[in-house]
Amino acid sequence: MISENGTEGRGGDGWSYLRKLLNELQNTTVELLPINSLTTSESLRVAGEVGHHVKILAETEAVLPPIIVHRGSMRVVDGIHRLRAAAIRGEEDIRVQFFDGNVEDAFLLAVAANVTHGLPLTMADRVAAAKRIIACRPQWSDRAVASVVGVSAKKISEIRQSLAESVPQFTSRIGMDGRTRPLSFVEGRERASELIKANPAASLRQIAREAGISPTTVADVKNRVLRGASPVPVKQRNVDTVDLRRRMAMRKSLSSGRKERRSLDELFSLFDVLRKDPSLRYNEVGRMVLHVLSYCTVTAREKKKIIENVPPHCREAIADLFSGYADIWCLLAEELRDGEHRVSSEAE
Repeated sequence: MISENGTEGRGGDGWSYLRKLLNELQNTTVELLPINSLTTSESLRVAGEVGHHVKILAETEAVLPPIIVHRGSMRVVDGIHRLRAAAIRGEEDIRVQFFDGNVEDAFLLAVAANVTHGLPLTMADRVAAAKRIIACRPQWSDRAVASVVGVSAKKISEIRQSLAESVPQFTSRIGMDGRTRPLSFVEGRERASELIKANPAASLRQIAREAGISPTTVADVKNRVLRGASPVPVKQRNVDTVDLRRRMAMRKSLSSGRKERRSLDELFSLFDVLRKDPSLRYNEVGRMVLHVLSYCTVTAREKKKIIENVPPHCREAIADLFSGYADIWCLLAEELRDGEHRVSSEAE
């Protein structure tokens, strides 16, 4: 029997966890239960029950497998078509195996059962199931969810992105092997760096467990910390997905805060106006801002020359700096606009 209070139900690692539930179900006692005592209030199938499949089952003479019922709600978890077929044949009772877990686990079990046997779920059914699993198990990795519903991890990633605004976002996820890993190499390495500095005598495995990265990666981070280098290689910062999403979100937010993007000529004209403004020219911070903006103007004018003449071995590092500073500019622009809106609101 699977306990509702079991710790597995609160996390789990995708298919391996559900396979455990299925294996435990096989060892539960089969009982005979009145058909009219069961409910079928929920179906995995977007289009509902499949009539011709019910007819095929009703006409077969073979003994059908017992259906799975969630004891707490008496709802059929797996076997609605078999239940309908038994009713058509005029049977009053049906063979049942009870599931004693929670409602969320009952749904996961229903998906797993329908993927492994019986009438296959359609793609629409699988997508709908994936959405619900992501909602109730947002910490599961894309591959873990994919292993349950029977679609690709890429498809799960697309579904997860479509639910980004309504589903909690985690900095780490539980993989198919049950291990928790950070989504961001940057965050995992930076966390390891903090732990190493706080406790230099800690073992690599101990730090790896707390930071959610491998002991090998911890060893690399430790070497970098000892020689005073950044714990995160430049290349990993460039490919880090969480960092990329953060940049995209900032730029999307910035874009939505203005009516349209200004052309380069408009930007140059705007700078010419600002550099003549006494309120900027005659105070220290104002002059610093104009100085920085003058370099930005030169960079924009000489973009082609910069690209053509930067030494090959410096390109990656300079590109990383440009990208990082662009994020800082975006944040500063948002804060300036927010400050302007607050001042306007207070004035009103």
